This record gives sequence, C-alpha cells and structure tokens, in this order.
Amino acid sequence: MKLAVIAIGKPGRGPEAVLAADYADRATLAGRALGLGPLELVDLEARKPGKAAEAELILKAAEGAHLIACDERGKTFSSRAFADHIALLRDRGERRLVFAIGGADGLDESVRAAAGSTLAFGPQTWPHALARAMLAEQLYRAVTILAGSPYHRD
Repeated sequence: MKLAVIAIGKPGRGPEAVLAADYADRATLAGRALGLGPLELVDLEARKPGKAAEAELILKAAEGAHLIACDERGKTFSSRAFADHIALLRDRGERRLVFAIGGADGLDESVRAAAGSTLAFGPQTWPHALARAMLAEQLYRAVTILAGSPYHRD
C-alpha cells in the first residue's frame, strides 16, 4: 500500500521539512518488507484563496485512495492503535493511503466528508510544517511497530 501525506502550502527549508523528509525516507525503507510505502510527501498550493480551492486540489490528489483527514476534531489513536489501523487498511486491500493536512484555515467540509477516516494530534492547532513532521514520524513508528522493531516502547 502506497502512503502519501498531502499538505497545503510550502514545506519550507527549515528543520521541520528536513525532519519530515528523514522520517518519510525511514518509513519507506522499513515498510518495503511489509507492503507499505513508499511514503511520499506532497505539497500543494492553491491558485485561488480559500478552503474550497484547497479542497479541490486535495480531493484530486487523493482520488482513488483511502483518504484520512487530519483534523483537530478527528479520532485520536495511540501509536499502536494507529499502526493497527494502517495494517487493517492494507490487509483489506487498500492500494493507497493518503493523509490530508489543510492550510491555515483547516480542511474544507468536503474533504472531511470524503475521508474514510480522520486523525487528530489532539485538540490543539499545529503549524502545518510541524504536523507534517509529526505525521511522518508516526507513520515511521507505525511501520516499525508492525515490523516488530524496538523503536517503539509501550
């Protein structure tokens, strides 16, 4: 199952972008034997302002995939439960899993409605560059949990 993190906005060149890329590379390498990956980081910029224009880009990029909307109102998972959710999606035959991170105003309702699942990193609002890095790390952690690696400790 291919994995993608789709985020509105530029990743920047700061440490958050480097961290996200590093975890994406790690997840890609560790996930091969499990049928997970590669993990792709995709940044989209809407030509028009507003959540509706962003939603159009997200939904087009996620076409045919199981979409997970990253939203503060979404479901919270422990790391192990998150790994189990990903394994369940893979095992039921999903070919592509896409995580959507909205722009400054969050995700449009149409993206949340189209999502097969939701994910929250708690009720706080996070800068999208940090959310992207945290999600990439959690995806790497999920892959290592499924592989039985000692990276994650309960």
